[in-house]
Amino acid sequence: MKHKVVELGNVSVVKDGNLILGPIDLDIFQGESVAILGPNGSGKTTLSLLLSGGVYPYFDEDDPHVFRIFGKERCSRSNLLRRIGVVSMDLQNLFSSDITVYEVVCSGLFSGLGIHPDRIVSDEIDSKVRSAARMMGIDDILDREVSKLSLGEMRRALIARALVHEPDLLILDEPMTGLDIVMRSKFRSLLDSLIRNGVVLILVTHDLSDIPPSVNRIIALKDGIILHDGSKKDVLTDDIMTELYGESIKVVGDNGTYQMILGGPRI
Repeated sequence: MKHKVVELGNVSVVKDGNLILGPIDLDIFQGESVAILGPNGSGKTTLSLLLSGGVYPYFDEDDPHVFRIFGKERCSRSNLLRRIGVVSMDLQNLFSSDITVYEVVCSGLFSGLGIHPDRIVSDEIDSKVRSAARMMGIDDILDREVSKLSLGEMRRALIARALVHEPDLLILDEPMTGLDIVMRSKFRSLLDSLIRNGVVLILVTHDLSDIPPSVNRIIALKDGIILHDGSKKDVLTDDIMTELYGESIKVVGDNGTYQMILGGPRI
């Protein structure tokens, strides 16, 4: 029997006294990759932060609830991030322009935004950095500065940074924002390759076309609650996407990839 990586039952997130997520019931199993799909403001990023320890769950102690990540009910963010790799698009703006790709990837082992002078890069660390870079196809630009990278190259560097400590779970929050159609196709293939190599992926996105063929389970989130949870063929339908986005939508599928076509009156 596969173990549960994520186990949430009757869990919410409250900010400034307002309920912004939940209550959520969600199980994600070892070896399972999923996409969290929904419009802007639906709670996708809050859910990814909840899973990685970036925000704290709220529940009434008198009500039945479950909150376990990797089978543990209480786990510090630092301990979680030893097992979870997180790539947020906000992260790329935090690196200085003169830092190199090597330093970006290596910083994932030091939980920072570079290599502090008191840190020693051992042969083992160097090997891990080069291995992660090779997996992402950026091992030939490790000496290049961030300011000289394309958007796609920077995204690859950030994913390599998340992979460098060999996490049990990789969370990608809108990783294809700003990429052109060709680069998006390459990234879908790249994510498929990671999944085939055993990486458990949670992809957060608002765009169906971001979801690689290898990801079959879709969690549709709207207004902070799970609207639908199931396979692509069951969730990525005209009716459900119209309900999710509040517009008349037609879904078109092609060999495991999907896109939305907007049309018709607002509902």
